[in-house]
Amino acid sequence: MSIPDRKETQVRQLLEGPYPVVPAGLAAAAAARGDRLLRRRRAVRRLGWAMLFAAVVAFTVWAALTRPWAVPPSGISPPLEGW
Repeated sequence: MSIPDRKETQVRQLLEGPYPVVPAGLAAAAAARGDRLLRRRRAVRRLGWAMLFAAVVAFTVWAALTRPWAVPPSGISPPLEGW
């Protein structure tokens, strides 16, 4: 008997044999765990969006105060005005 045939016969014996008893509270425990996972994912997603929003607001405030797009004043000579 080759290895694949032996594995196949073992699987067939498991499927034909008596099925194991399922614990009484398994469905309720699985539903509770799924509910916890969904709540945790939802909380992490909300936290991520809140952090992204805070980062965008912080960047906007920083950009409005420092104006990084403006050319800095030249320190070599005073600006020429009134010509």
